[in-house]
Amino acid sequence: MDLGIRGKRALVCASSKGLGRGCAEALAEAGVDLVMNARGAEALEQTAQAIRDRHQVKVTTVAADIVSEEGRAQVLAAAGDVDILVTNAGGPPPGMWSDWTRDDFIKALDGNMLTPIALMTALMPKMIDKGWGRVVNITSQSVKAPIAVLGLSNAARTGLTGYVAGTARQVAPHGVIVNNILPGIHATDRAVSLDTGVAQQQGVSLEEARKQREATIPARRYGTPEEFGQMCAYLCSQHAGFIVGQNILIDGGATLATI
Repeated sequence: MDLGIRGKRALVCASSKGLGRGCAEALAEAGVDLVMNARGAEALEQTAQAIRDRHQVKVTTVAADIVSEEGRAQVLAAAGDVDILVTNAGGPPPGMWSDWTRDDFIKALDGNMLTPIALMTALMPKMIDKGWGRVVNITSQSVKAPIAVLGLSNAARTGLTGYVAGTARQVAPHGVIVNNILPGIHATDRAVSLDTGVAQQQGVSLEEARKQREATIPARRYGTPEEFGQMCAYLCSQHAGFIVGQNILIDGGATLATI
């Protein structure tokens, strides 16, 4: 399918690996030029060069912490008037309700709610001026059904979801389409981190911890960054103009929810 976005320009955050890279790859495959951001310069440039070689698109890299004001300013300066924004940031660490302080919640909000909002606030006005834009926020399945040990993530990402619900409907009349993708467990470094915690807690191998988690997923496997990226690219396409303020769950059926 021709997504109709060849020649557009996208900012993809946290895109040196994992789900962000999956989104960057899929957009590049559709002919979109990229501004890629991540904290690690070496991994970011390696990924960017691989995408340049494979898809022959223009790729600009900005190694910076998107959560910091300074880093965000660097990224926004490079982004300019992009047509597409994909927000993404690593989730806060797991724990128990009794572990977290106010500072922990502020840090989670900065990373997983306030940073995406700041990026949208900065970039959507130019999209509105052009009469076309796409925003995809990578959030979490936890906004549909909370994950007990991920209370920091539950809180911050649900806050972002509420913000998007109203904002998406305000900008849609101007051709700017905003949606969220809610990943379940995918084969990324985040999955390895979570599975390592389970393995250490239960005294089992990392492979056994993964098998236990896979058994809870109806698809009986982890998702891949590649298939996640294809959904992101579709939501950024010309064909997604009637999909407004939605939360697309990609979790292999793991979340027990009717709607």
